[in-house]
Amino acid sequence: MAEEAQEQSAKRVRRRPGPFTLLVLPGLVALVGVAGFLAYTGGLSDAWPQGSDPDPTATTRVDAAYVPWLRKAVSDCTVIKPSVLAAQIDRLSGWNNDAGELSGEKGIAAFTDARWRTWGKDDDGNGRSSPRDPADALMALGRQDCSLAKKVTDLRTEGVVTGDLVNLTLAAYASGTDAVVKAGRVPTDAEAYIAEVKSLSSRYRSVDRESSGGAVNQVPGAVLAAPVGNLTVTSPYGSREHPLTGVTKLHTGVDFASPQGAQVSAASKGQVVFAAMTKAYGNRVVINHGTIDGKRLETTYSHLLALQVSVGQAVDAGTPVGLVGSTGLSTGPHLHFEVVLDGYYTDPLPWLRPST
Repeated sequence: MAEEAQEQSAKRVRRRPGPFTLLVLPGLVALVGVAGFLAYTGGLSDAWPQGSDPDPTATTRVDAAYVPWLRKAVSDCTVIKPSVLAAQIDRLSGWNNDAGELSGEKGIAAFTDARWRTWGKDDDGNGRSSPRDPADALMALGRQDCSLAKKVTDLRTEGVVTGDLVNLTLAAYASGTDAVVKAGRVPTDAEAYIAEVKSLSSRYRSVDRESSGGAVNQVPGAVLAAPVGNLTVTSPYGSREHPLTGVTKLHTGVDFASPQGAQVSAASKGQVVFAAMTKAYGNRVVINHGTIDGKRLETTYSHLLALQVSVGQAVDAGTPVGLVGSTGLSTGPHLHFEVVLDGYYTDPLPWLRPST
């Protein structure tokens, strides 16, 4: 009986391996082995964090050779940062040189032959200009973006369009400048593209220049003189319903109450870059004050009764630039005064010294 029990026990122990052992376990062992090898050799990138969902704000790896070109491509353009340019490449091709081959788009920046003839150059000096050359492609996309940024900046200065300059530039790329002008802002069909690029840009913040870090609207102190004698605010900077159009949007400056014909003066030393009549702002003056803490500083003066300066004229703090009026979209005499830092509107009041 004891020998029979031992024989039955041995039969139970020597059962055939089940499906898990035959099918699943070898795959798990292989997977663990491959992962271990990749981790040991550095082939398992840490750009994708562990877990079921990748962190959308995680820094994505960029080929180190591309970083200087990303920075150089937009070095003369304060609107577009290298991280935005990198995000466009990610959105256009995923950094794949052959991503758009079937649609006639070539290289990581997805240039068509026609667009390449306009923007492409041999930027890396290797003897050929090609959209499949990453350095050439990055520089060409930067040239195109910076050109669009200048156009939309001028259009916003003239009161033709309104909105954030980065958004307007990306909209002009996605839908065309004419579509932006027609809408007067970001057209609806460009909103998805802008949202995707701006979401991706957070992954590339490490490639931005160190000099462009920090808050865009950081105020270094009250460095501007009062543009009018009495700084009585009738409409502050911030979201509001426009008294004439009824549209709720950002009021991009401060309205100061002042009588018709009162003197308006430059808030600081600089050069007049715009002085003309516009549809929305009426008679408008824009002064470039150069850079402060590495950021371009501009002030604007709108709804003027008359202009007293011209484009290219150098001014000092206190130089007369115009007279208070109610031209353009205005409900009565006042000065609409704006401070634009690195292309972004910011609250003017912290910048202003009290009038004396």
